[in-house]
Amino acid sequence: MPNFKYKARDKFSKAVIGTTSASSEADAAKKLQEMGYVPIAIDEERQSKGRKLLTVFQRVSLEELNAFTRQLYSMQKAGLPLLSGLESVALQTKNQYFKVVIEEIAADIRRGLSLSASLKEKPQIFDNVYVSMIRAAEAGGSLVEILRRLTDLLEQDIDTRARIKAATRYPILAFFVLCVGFLIVVAFVIPRFSTIYGQFNTALPLPTRILIFLSSALQKFWYLFIFGIGAIIYGFHYFINSTFGRPLWDNLKLKVPVLGPLMTMLVMSRFSRVTALLMKSGVPILEVLDLVSQSSGNVIIARAVMNIKESVNQGRGMSEPMKVSNLFPPVVVQMVAVGEQTGRVDELLISVADYYDRESGYMIKNLSTYIEPILIFVLAVMVLVMALAIFLPMWNLIRLFKPG
Repeated sequence: MPNFKYKARDKFSKAVIGTTSASSEADAAKKLQEMGYVPIAIDEERQSKGRKLLTVFQRVSLEELNAFTRQLYSMQKAGLPLLSGLESVALQTKNQYFKVVIEEIAADIRRGLSLSASLKEKPQIFDNVYVSMIRAAEAGGSLVEILRRLTDLLEQDIDTRARIKAATRYPILAFFVLCVGFLIVVAFVIPRFSTIYGQFNTALPLPTRILIFLSSALQKFWYLFIFGIGAIIYGFHYFINSTFGRPLWDNLKLKVPVLGPLMTMLVMSRFSRVTALLMKSGVPILEVLDLVSQSSGNVIIARAVMNIKESVNQGRGMSEPMKVSNLFPPVVVQMVAVGEQTGRVDELLISVADYYDRESGYMIKNLSTYIEPILIFVLAVMVLVMALAIFLPMWNLIRLFKPG
């Protein structure tokens, strides 16, 4: 379905600019009128590279999505009709892009579309898990309960991200300052010493020659350094998104010291919680495993979940392929096995998720403590190299002038 860029005025005569999906220009105009806008200009949008780059900046944060879900939950719980609730949420939304999206959802519902069908057309904001839970809520008439569960899930993700950012802020800042200090020494301090040492006919130590070479190269070919850094970043991004590089990168993330165990805990927590919530919401188990695989964020875990799906499809259950994969800790496998025997898989998975949340919370809290030794080691190596580069020639010169 093509996108149409429009200019319109709302009921307060305020100018509004945005985009909407429609089958034709007339359909786009009708959609705008249903949103309460008076169209001024409607043009079909051509997806140029520049436009695609611009859409990157039109985004909805996890906090804004959570606020939308919580407000809609509160209004549904109070008995307000869905359409009125969406209109009220749109009025309170400060993000203009998200406001237009919510108004489009309301217009879709006026046209007879279901809420889940409208959300599905906006995958850049609402992922497959979100849409499937809403679809299950519509089928079971439990929208209020599902919105509450979605709010809990989003708040859990937001809290985890906030704790990781808080724990890594100091190490990242310290490493950045360390790199800036090293560049300042190489760019401004080393050249002065190089001029002094050049006046004497004596061989310079290897660390000094390395830093002098780096300093000279940085001053003469700084643009190549910038280009090189950009090429490395682009190449790394391309590699980790390729079919060959992605599994290697995801496997490394699970095995790297300090961060690997934390990543495993977070992945296991999300796997357990999302699986349990989808099962509680009435989503069929095969669809649950599909969605969990897509939302895992790790190719290695996704492959393991698809193997579990194949086992379930053949009637063999979930616990055995989980055990064979060697990715799921014994506590998860045991809980799933017990849950399959008692018919309480969802309840036990929630317990597993809570356990991993506690463990990962403790680890995140002490993350700075785990990273500090690595930072101290890197700092010691850099200071040692600079100290040797600067002071070794001085000792040589002292010996040179020392009376025999």
